[in-house]
Amino acid sequence: MDEKLTQIEDKYLKLAARLEDPASYGDPAVCAALAKEQKELEPVVEAWRQVKRLRASADEAEAVLAGEDDPELRTLAQEELEAARAALPDAELALKTLLLPKDPNDEKNVIVEIRAGVGGEESALFAASLYRMYTMYAEARGWKISLANVSETDLGGIKEISFIVEGAGAYSRLKFESGVHRVQRVPETETQGRVHTSTATVAVLPEVDQVEFKLDMSEIRIDVFRSSGAGGQKVNKTSSAIRVTHIPTGTVVECQDERSQYKNKERALSILASRLAQAERDKQDAARADQRRSQVGSGMRNERIRTYNFPQGRVTDHRIGLTLYKIDAVMNGDLDEIIDALVTADQAERLKEENG
Repeated sequence: MDEKLTQIEDKYLKLAARLEDPASYGDPAVCAALAKEQKELEPVVEAWRQVKRLRASADEAEAVLAGEDDPELRTLAQEELEAARAALPDAELALKTLLLPKDPNDEKNVIVEIRAGVGGEESALFAASLYRMYTMYAEARGWKISLANVSETDLGGIKEISFIVEGAGAYSRLKFESGVHRVQRVPETETQGRVHTSTATVAVLPEVDQVEFKLDMSEIRIDVFRSSGAGGQKVNKTSSAIRVTHIPTGTVVECQDERSQYKNKERALSILASRLAQAERDKQDAARADQRRSQVGSGMRNERIRTYNFPQGRVTDHRIGLTLYKIDAVMNGDLDEIIDALVTADQAERLKEENG
């Protein structure tokens, strides 16, 4: 492992040297590629250097203790040795975490689909609350949201909605949101003050293009229809809405948020490709289900992942046993504490697998 890390550091230094000498690359595109590669290596190199510094500090302190009689110097060396030994495990863990294989989809944009589940109108209102929550989270991180399709209810709920989130690391943060979300609250229409339980399903798909996942157009039916929505909200009522159907699987995607029929078609095909690619990944995951079942869950749509209990003001993520008593903040898009905990749990599980 040390040899591999030394090679990574050497590569980093060579990249730095090339970037300092413009004559060595000439083309600006080459320069950008070199800079990107160096930036990707930098966290690993810095973590490796910290480990080396701590090891060297411990070795020097041990050498002083072995050959020094001065009580004061020995005390200082002992303190230095204990400090280095205490810090080393955390530094080595941080380094191992950085060396874990990266999810190739982490930097991709994502397609988020929310569907009302059990609970009738209250479920649709909860789906609308989740959409608002993710919108606010995306805005706080500087990501862009594009609506693809929405089916609303007369009371302002959402039967189903598809939207695209564009931004650095969007999938790496949102991928843990796939699954069944449960809400426990008193609906506005409830006259007896009883708490009702409803659900909504969230699916998070990395966006793929047709180069990554080739669609066979002979297997696809494309229909044009007039956009519609409750009270005409959010969508225009022109004949530009597109419905694409993947005949072999029966998968249907509708897109009606763009005025351009061409743009709606392109977006619908992109969402279809992403769904079919995800179905392939799910099939592969199911085939090796016994091999890996991490504590952050499989991300399958039928897995209940989180409960939002309004009377108690709490949000509980069942995969990692995390409960936060700040439901208003969470529903206003303050998701980082939950997502950070899920990322950490996922890393811990993968480290355990790496170590056998």
